[in-house]
Amino acid sequence: MTQNIETDVAIVGAGPVGLFAVFELGMLKLTSVLIDVLAEVGGQCTALYPEKPIYDIPAQPSIEAGALITRLEQQIAPFAAPRLLGRQVNGLRGESGGFSLTTDRGDSVRAKAVIVAAGAGAFGPNRPPLDGLAAYELSRSVQYYVRRREDLRGKRVVIAGGGDSAVDWALALKDIARVAVVHRRPKFRAAPESAARLDAAARNNEIELVIPYQLHALAGTDGILSAVEVATLDGAVRSLPADVLLPFFGLSMDLGPIAAWGLQSEQHHVTVDPATCQTSQPGIFAIGDVASYRGKLKLILQGFSEAAVAAHAIFPIVHPDRALHFEYSTSKGVPT
Repeated sequence: MTQNIETDVAIVGAGPVGLFAVFELGMLKLTSVLIDVLAEVGGQCTALYPEKPIYDIPAQPSIEAGALITRLEQQIAPFAAPRLLGRQVNGLRGESGGFSLTTDRGDSVRAKAVIVAAGAGAFGPNRPPLDGLAAYELSRSVQYYVRRREDLRGKRVVIAGGGDSAVDWALALKDIARVAVVHRRPKFRAAPESAARLDAAARNNEIELVIPYQLHALAGTDGILSAVEVATLDGAVRSLPADVLLPFFGLSMDLGPIAAWGLQSEQHHVTVDPATCQTSQPGIFAIGDVASYRGKLKLILQGFSEAAVAAHAIFPIVHPDRALHFEYSTSKGVPT
């Protein structure tokens, strides 16, 4: 159903940071609408790894990505922000204080400011260059995302990669699957605490570390995996028995139509002023993984902070003649 919406702020992207932006705007009594190309809110947390544990959310020693989205939805419920899901923004015109956005479904949104919270944009996995890969992807012998941890119970799982996703999933699966982690060097790029836990699990024979190796070939019949061949830089080859390969080599990033908005960008990321999160175009802000500035940390918690910064910077755009008297949420509560 086509919708015409007038609001204070249009939020492009309904991942965790976009959702929290609804809260921060709502605390300032600013209205907003969420627009996302996916059919449900949550971004990568919902679409790619709802059961992945996240360890750096304040007051949550560990929380699954899907549960985090559920909590955020509960937090923003009082503000009843409309949602245009399964839609891509294909048009933007106007200026600060008066933007018009259109979607590929024919929706129209008028807003005084825009927040881009597009995460990795239109994302897809970086695939390893292995012969016959497509057939193994079709049978789900090769998977790039884990939607249900329980599906891997009792499986022989080979994880390739050295970043947070590889390490976190190795730790999450070690109690239910036989896990081997392939990495080209001993040092992992994951959070130090997670890397330390991985080393401890390897010492306890809960996980096998296959280092220094890289993916070399897949072995199996009719797309059903039976082994993953790995090789050193010197050409020494090993065969690892495997039912499933999880290659975690990051996501390819495509800003899509946002790239045509004329915003200053660097390596597929939108450059912002860290003091306000405003882009090179007045009235348009960027937060979360899509935003770039010196000292940026790609953490959800930093995206949450950027949502608060952007909301306060937007207030004078929406209310140019009104002073913002900041109050703590503990003293003023949640506006109704």
